[in-house]
Amino acid sequence: MNYFRNGNTKKRRPGRPPIWQNFTPSIGTVLFGAVFLYIVISLVLYLTTSHVKSFQVTSGPLAKNRTYTGLAIREEQLVTADSAGYVTYYARANTRVKQYGAVYSVSSAKNTEATSELSAGMLESIRQDTQNFAVNYDPVNFHDTYSFKYKVEGDVLDNTIEMTEEYQKFAGSSAMTIGSQTISTSPVDGIVSYTLDGYETYDLGNIKASDLDQKSYSEQDLKTQGQIKAGQNVYKLITSENWSLIIPLTSKQIVQLTDRNQIRVKFLSDGVTQLADFSILTMDDGSYYGKLDFSTGMLRYIDNRFIDIELVTNTSTGLKVPVTSIVSKEFFTIPISYSTKGGDTGSVGFLKVTKDNAGNETTVFTTTTLYDKRDDKYYVDSTDFKEGDIIIKDGTSQDRYIVRQTSTLEGVYNMNKGYAVFRKVNIIDKNEEFCLVEAGTRYGISQFDYIVRNGSDVKESDITA
Repeated sequence: MNYFRNGNTKKRRPGRPPIWQNFTPSIGTVLFGAVFLYIVISLVLYLTTSHVKSFQVTSGPLAKNRTYTGLAIREEQLVTADSAGYVTYYARANTRVKQYGAVYSVSSAKNTEATSELSAGMLESIRQDTQNFAVNYDPVNFHDTYSFKYKVEGDVLDNTIEMTEEYQKFAGSSAMTIGSQTISTSPVDGIVSYTLDGYETYDLGNIKASDLDQKSYSEQDLKTQGQIKAGQNVYKLITSENWSLIIPLTSKQIVQLTDRNQIRVKFLSDGVTQLADFSILTMDDGSYYGKLDFSTGMLRYIDNRFIDIELVTNTSTGLKVPVTSIVSKEFFTIPISYSTKGGDTGSVGFLKVTKDNAGNETTVFTTTTLYDKRDDKYYVDSTDFKEGDIIIKDGTSQDRYIVRQTSTLEGVYNMNKGYAVFRKVNIIDKNEEFCLVEAGTRYGISQFDYIVRNGSDVKESDITA
């Protein structure tokens, strides 16, 4: 009997073992797995743990000083032409002319030429001025060439007319005729300006907000190369070094400035500071303006009707910290008279009464951190003493002090070392958001230290990293 079937018969392969049975872990695989597990655990802890927010201590004022744009008011006098004709200017813009000094001339014909003999002193003066101009010449400020030209022409004309018989005859007059030219001279000492903007006779009793609007401001150049008419504005004189700035004020600013009669002003264009007399002007429409009066510096800003300034009212400086960083800590207070010096370094400490193994009283010199000294008492850390400790003045004294009185100091938690450390602060000034504290205090903070932004979030010695 055939017990086997004919045909293709599939042989059964032995079964494969699971892949994990052939897996042999290497050291690298184990290390990689450990690192991966550590990263996962750290990430979970970071995402689920509340973090201590830090703040880096900075130095400076509590708040920035306010800036303003002020309207400059000067003592200005318009001068009109006495006669018509072709004008030639001799006085340089923004330079001082003496009374009866030549400013311009008018002639009936254009480009009138004249020859004159100059004194040796005048020649030397012109030579020196020319040398200084050449040394300091800057092509960017080419307009200075014309100013130099006007100065030389004015100096020459002054020299010329002073050497003429007409000058001797008309000295002290506002105008004189030499040849075909009518020389107009300055009626008073002052600074010559050739611009006109309508503020020359400004009324401080009727200030309007539109007067301080720079968008509507325009000025006119009085210089011309053509003819002028009699009675036409030809130049103006600034006759005093005294000048003022007008600034707009809000009701809140008035409260802050009402008790001030002097304010230090910083000019933003060049960083120069000056002390100004200050007063508040009240208009009929209920608006308020500040008036800053100066006795110097007018010439520096003579070309500007509107000047950007900063009122230096926040003069206190120190270390700036958030109000939320401030915490209070309780300290034991011990009279200074009970302190003594001891130890290898001769540091200040206290003799604390203790008992030996036999129950006999003995004293131990205990050093501690002296955080402050007020009202003849030291403020000591409460971790170095406990309530009821007895301190004596010296080894033989019968005077004893029982530690129990406490007082608080304000401070912040420093976190430079990765954990919260109390540091004392003395507050100078504060507003709703920040405090200004003294720099350089003992057991205090320094600029660029990191402190806990919200002091109530931690306790001393808590990990902050």
